[in-house]
Amino acid sequence: MTLSPQQVAERCAAAMWPDDRAAQGLGISLVRVAPGEAVARMTVREDMVNGHDICHGGFIFALADSAFAYACNTFNVRTVASGVDINFIAPAHKGQTLTAHGHARHQGGRSGVYDIEVKNEQDELIAVFRGRSTRIKGHFFDEGEAHA
Repeated sequence: MTLSPQQVAERCAAAMWPDDRAAQGLGISLVRVAPGEAVARMTVREDMVNGHDICHGGFIFALADSAFAYACNTFNVRTVASGVDINFIAPAHKGQTLTAHGHARHQGGRSGVYDIEVKNEQDELIAVFRGRSTRIKGHFFDEGEAHA
C-alpha cells in the first residue's frame, strides 16, 4: 500500500526532528504537519526577553522559520529557504505561548511560497512571515520504501 500524502508529511517531519537541535534548544515543539502545512509552538522564556521586556524578534522569527521549514519539507523533497520576510505586529511577553501556523500559498517545480502566522494564546496576531523555498537534491526516504 502506498503512503498517503499525510503519511509522507509525517514521515518527513519524523526524519527532520531528531537533528533539529536549534528548534529543540529553543523549546519549540512540532504540534502537527500535513502536506504543505505545519504548526509549531514555543513558550517565551525569561532568556528570550530583550531590554524592552518583550520577546526578542529573533526568537519569534526562529519559531516562524521552524514552521516554514517543516511545512515546505512535507513532500519528501529536501527544501531550504531562499528568502523570507517578517512583519512584527504586536509584542510577545515572557510566559506567553506562541503558535506558528504555516501553509503553502504555492508549491510548484523547485520553488514555493509559504505564509506563517504567529499568534499568542489569546489568538492575537504577533507576526506575519512569508518564506520562499527552493528544493534541493535529496529525499528523506527512498520512494521505493513508500509502502505502509
